[in-house]
Amino acid sequence: MKQLRVIPGLVLGLLCAVMLLPSTRVHAAVVGELGAGKVVVGLEEVGAAEVGMSERGLKRVDALVERAIARGVTPGAALAVGRRAGVVRLRGYGRLDWRRGYDRVTPHTLYDLASLTKTVGTTTAVMLLVQDGKLDVGAPVGRYLPDWVEAGEVEEVTVEQLLTHRSGLRADLPLGRYGWTREGLYRSLGMAGLVYAPGTRTVYSDYGMALLGALVEEVSGEPLDSLLERRVFRPLGMYDTGFNPLKWPETRVVEEAVAAGRSILERTAPTERVKGRYLHGVVHDRAAQLLGGVAGHAGLFSSAADLAVFAQMLLHGGEYGGVRVLEPGVVERFTSRASSRFALGWELAWPETNLADYFSPRAYGHTGFTGTSLWIDPVRDVFVVLLTNRVNPTSRERRHLKLREEVHAAVVAAIERE
Repeated sequence: MKQLRVIPGLVLGLLCAVMLLPSTRVHAAVVGELGAGKVVVGLEEVGAAEVGMSERGLKRVDALVERAIARGVTPGAALAVGRRAGVVRLRGYGRLDWRRGYDRVTPHTLYDLASLTKTVGTTTAVMLLVQDGKLDVGAPVGRYLPDWVEAGEVEEVTVEQLLTHRSGLRADLPLGRYGWTREGLYRSLGMAGLVYAPGTRTVYSDYGMALLGALVEEVSGEPLDSLLERRVFRPLGMYDTGFNPLKWPETRVVEEAVAAGRSILERTAPTERVKGRYLHGVVHDRAAQLLGGVAGHAGLFSSAADLAVFAQMLLHGGEYGGVRVLEPGVVERFTSRASSRFALGWELAWPETNLADYFSPRAYGHTGFTGTSLWIDPVRDVFVVLLTNRVNPTSRERRHLKLREEVHAAVVAAIERE
């Protein structure tokens, strides 16, 4: 994959040339300003054999997704599968919504990532601050958020424990208990106390990651969304990625020709039906809603095309298309095992999960409640992005879990022995 920097006058010609290439399929994902010039990001879809995979095996993946849609698991899905420097699948299936009048899913359809925000967003922001020498993951949280520390055990909680979900904090946020404003909630988080001694258990915690988002903002001196936009998403050309998409300017993204003319709302997948109305372009998570759509645990929207860029960046040591976001040592540190279940921020293919049946022990990834997932296996040099809105129309739908497992297994099975 290559990231091409071009002067403004060449943008139109370059796009036309890209779309006419006969031997490869290039998705002209975005065009946006970067510094004084412009950037075009192209994701090249290569043949399976070029990266040691079986096309027959990948067609099996297509069939699994299409069958799940036919059975009502989700209205549609977007998939990105990459290996080495190529992308072997970058496709949309089905439609954005079960209701009439909604478009078909494309690789640039926007999905509510839910808890993928914890990794693609918050963990990446922490990596940047560690890289800058501004944050020590072994330090107590109170060093950076003195207002959070009340007394006793809370003082013992470290940044690393927040990242590995071993902080002692409760799983959910204490909504409504200390105030409904963003500032009021963050300043009062420590008042809820601990539910177990830090470091003694693993309890997956939205609360901990929301607190980590506040810590990032305190240390960096800027909002979480602004930091990520400035240092990650914009440099990588990930213009389909960010918080509060309904607030984006309509000129922010220029998609491939088939998507031209659609507004941001028209290409965003609706999620759950709540009190007779569908959430559409608004974060599904209630706590993130109350925090203005920007939170450490949820709120990020993105597309399969953008997450493919992000995955390739991590697979290649923090660099994509000549743009370095993270240093290789930082990527290695944060994606290595830090506890039985987690790296720093990332979940692992730990033995007690079925992920270990097909991914290597070095694989890392995360999932989101809305039906999203991103998994990366550096040993097999492969990544899988699967985005669905399985909560449409209701979050009671659970069959997406089997679909995700089947897709991962089929992708790994499609890797030919070398």
